[in-house]
Amino acid sequence: MTLSLLRNAFSNLLGAVIPALVALGTVPLVVKGLGDASYGVYSLVTAIVGYFAVIDINVTAGSVKYIAEFNAHQDRDRINETVFFGLSVYALLGVLGGLGLFFGAHFFVTRVFSVPSALVGEAVATLKLAALGFFLGQLQSYLNSIPQSLMRYDIASRIEMVFGTGVPLLTVAVLMLGYGLFEVILLRVLTSAVNCAVLWRCIRRLLPDLAWRKPGAAIRRELLGFSAYSFLSRFATLSYAYADKLIIGALVGVTGLAYFTVASTLANRILSLTYRLSGVLFPAASALAARGEMERLRTLYLKASRYVVFINASVLVLVAVFSYQILYYWMNPQFARAGQVVLAVMALSQFIDSLTSLPSLVNDGMGHPRFSGMFALARAAFGLVVVYLGVDGWGIAGAAWGHLIASVLLTCAFLAAVHGRTVPARLGDLARQAYLPSVFGVGLVALLAAAGNRLFDGGPLDLILLVLLTMALLFAWGMLFVIEKDDKDLAWTRVKGLLSMRKTV
Repeated sequence: MTLSLLRNAFSNLLGAVIPALVALGTVPLVVKGLGDASYGVYSLVTAIVGYFAVIDINVTAGSVKYIAEFNAHQDRDRINETVFFGLSVYALLGVLGGLGLFFGAHFFVTRVFSVPSALVGEAVATLKLAALGFFLGQLQSYLNSIPQSLMRYDIASRIEMVFGTGVPLLTVAVLMLGYGLFEVILLRVLTSAVNCAVLWRCIRRLLPDLAWRKPGAAIRRELLGFSAYSFLSRFATLSYAYADKLIIGALVGVTGLAYFTVASTLANRILSLTYRLSGVLFPAASALAARGEMERLRTLYLKASRYVVFINASVLVLVAVFSYQILYYWMNPQFARAGQVVLAVMALSQFIDSLTSLPSLVNDGMGHPRFSGMFALARAAFGLVVVYLGVDGWGIAGAAWGHLIASVLLTCAFLAAVHGRTVPARLGDLARQAYLPSVFGVGLVALLAAAGNRLFDGGPLDLILLVLLTMALLFAWGMLFVIEKDDKDLAWTRVKGLLSMRKTV
């Protein structure tokens, strides 16, 4: 793996890790400041706004692919056409979605979901305000993709880190000053506007020749043609990500939704961090495929899969085995009792889903979004049926098990479909080189950690020691059996170089 790709990968990861830690750390304070019911309304508002994002036809994905290609050939005119076509599309989507949210707010709150009567007025006003946030969020999403398409993840990540850290902290400050849900959403709308302004300033520096240029028919055809299938993937992903909360809000109520949201958000935030490591493979795969370097792409894909699978499996062990203690000390005993199963099962579901991330990125980078789009749509349709049945029969735990069933079945189908077809690697090679080095060792550590968790339940000190021991065993297995020799040698060379520089200074 090249140093440039690694630097972009870790920059992208860092831009998510720190905000995620701050956001997770402030969740108990936000829940306490709003109350369980109001936090459930907050989760419901964000779910409705997120669900409206299904109107996004995912021109972002096409822009990243084609801007990366045009930049490789220094084609400034076509970059200009692509950028301003994308901005026009997302401005239009933001207006349409914002109007739908604003005028539909009362209907959603009073007719569709189970919101306590005392919170109806605030919920409607908050959702109307969130309509403006939706418009700004569409622009922000597209602007953030432009530095990434130029392989400047360092810039995009720094901006994300600043705003992703500042918003949760300012949210807590707003609640400590005695304000409520409406003011929290107002804060997020204002920061989104500032975020857009900062991104635009950075883009102008990266592209000093950027100027309005009417997108030609070829650009529109290429972007919309690529995005048509990519849209299916985004539509399905967003539908699936938010529909479970809408189902729970309708069938269980906002308090149960609060318990599910806290647990599922934790699993999602932690296990989605490694997607930031792999996300840089999309523009890289596009560039390598354009140059015909298929063997290099295959090698890079298998090695990246090997490391990402191990990291995700290790994180899964820590989250699933210690799910009760995490919620107990992070939130409170009530959340731990209500969300323990949800956290463990959703973590496993997120791990299964993560197996499709790298294949999807390479598949799309090769120019075949049809495969990933159709499978994502099938997954969402099947998953929503299973989740609905699970919630109807077993509440929030049923929702988690529904997610897991859908993840296992559709992930296996997707991996079998793309490997050797649109992804330049055989499924057997992926299993042998990426999955097997992690499965046995991480599985054994998980069994030992689970046994230790049952035997040594003496309080926080025992828990800390057991977690540290589990992490040490996972690290040892990774160093001995997962990390390849050439990467160990490269890392050691870099360390020795840094040490020699410090001695010289």
